[in-house]
Amino acid sequence: MTWTELVMGSAPMLGESPAVSDVRTGELLSYAAFARRVTHAAAGLRRFGLRYGDRVLVNLPLGAALPVAVHAVAWAGGVAVLAASGKARMMITHRGYDTSEVEVQHVFAVEPVPGALPFSELLGDATVEFGPLAGPALTLDGFRVFDHDELATDLRKLTSRVVLGKDDVVLAAVSDVFKGLRLLDVALMSGAHVVIAHEPTLVGCRVLAHEHRATMVVAPYELAKRLLGDPTLRVVDERALVSSLTR
Repeated sequence: MTWTELVMGSAPMLGESPAVSDVRTGELLSYAAFARRVTHAAAGLRRFGLRYGDRVLVNLPLGAALPVAVHAVAWAGGVAVLAASGKARMMITHRGYDTSEVEVQHVFAVEPVPGALPFSELLGDATVEFGPLAGPALTLDGFRVFDHDELATDLRKLTSRVVLGKDDVVLAAVSDVFKGLRLLDVALMSGAHVVIAHEPTLVGCRVLAHEHRATMVVAPYELAKRLLGDPTLRVVDERALVSSLTR
């Protein structure tokens, strides 16, 4: 199975079960909605001219839109570039972008941005039922490109270190977008529910963990250390998400 197939594999069984809760926006994305948006956005990207191997800048914060955008690009056969600048076929951004730093044909924005099309423009009736069997899918710096096989193999290794099940609720308090994406991948593959904290603090994490009945929190070392002591909560240092992809 490819990287995105692994991540979307739980959707048919879990349907309307919660997949991602975004504390910042209040959005709750079910497994069915996640898979639906990925496959429809992939079709939208192709409709706007994305071709196999084309790059798409993805400049989004950790949130519900991030895994949808990244996996839509990969499912459409493109390469998601986690960057705010550079040359690419298209760009998916959050609130804005520097036109002097970007060379793209189309810009899609999650929130209204002058000169950009709304991300919802990608979510038409068409769908991509089958993504690529292999090939490039993701780059962090624009130079080293990871293919589906590398990403899938690494994801399987991560699931042996961060063990999750469909009854888990995971509070994501990680420090950067890539670690957040890898945690989302692990959780979605496992059928868990991820609650994404925004600018997490010790008190904020404790409140969110209580409100959402979290069973696990993944956070940077110093924050994770201070969260230890709750017998109902597994605390994981985000360094467990560091993989061969970042070495």
